[in-house]
Amino acid sequence: MELLKGKKGIITGALNDKSIAWKVAERAIAEGAEIVLTNTELSLRMGTLNSFAEAHGCKLIAADATSLEDLGALVDGAMEHFGGPFDFVLHSIGMSPNVRKGRPYEALDYNFLSKTLDISAISFHKLLRTLYEKDALKEWGSVVALTYIAAERTFVGYNDMADAKALLQSITRSFGAIYGQAKHVRVNTVSQSPTATTAGQGIAGMEDMLKYADRMSPLGNATADDCADYIVTLFSDYTRKVTMQNLYHDGGFSSVGLTAAEVATFPKE
Repeated sequence: MELLKGKKGIITGALNDKSIAWKVAERAIAEGAEIVLTNTELSLRMGTLNSFAEAHGCKLIAADATSLEDLGALVDGAMEHFGGPFDFVLHSIGMSPNVRKGRPYEALDYNFLSKTLDISAISFHKLLRTLYEKDALKEWGSVVALTYIAAERTFVGYNDMADAKALLQSITRSFGAIYGQAKHVRVNTVSQSPTATTAGQGIAGMEDMLKYADRMSPLGNATADDCADYIVTLFSDYTRKVTMQNLYHDGGFSSVGLTAAEVATFPKE
């Protein structure tokens, strides 16, 4: 069908074939898009994105999303590569030093918290600002960021990433209003099911969270491939009037109180 035929965009945050961003890149290419890939220098050394870029003929630009200088170089490089403004961007960036170091929420390291917010949320504002100031996106362009329901509800183990996702969603609304009025650019978040990515596996109790969410979701957990399919529609022209939204892509989890599958796990008295 080639939903993205002729469209061009940047995909951030792909590390390996378990990454949602990796799946989005694959799906965007399959739907006719041309993409630029980006991640940090360290992530490029640790992951396998270089091989993906070579296999698909994609330009790869190393950038630290917390650096305005790096983001400027990324956007300039993409515009040079594409020959001008482009159509879409995926923000798939998140990391918590507190989670990695096992610091509980009630005893956060505040320097770590600042890094969590900068990497996982403020980087989105910096990216949007860079795109906006450089007029890098075409009219009716689309920017999508990945989030999680822990931004609105408490999930044990998600820690300060919940704070970061709440800020990310606020940035989406605030910058979405500005970008939409000025340039007709859409800005949305996708609240994805818990997904067994490399980053997700660092969250305490992730396996139990996956099983619980699957039992509580009438359609079951949405996979990384499912998420990629959905995000591609948000990059397409079929969703031109969707903006400033937090869009749940979770098999119905966000609307459920209790399912029969979960009740079946209760101990019988």
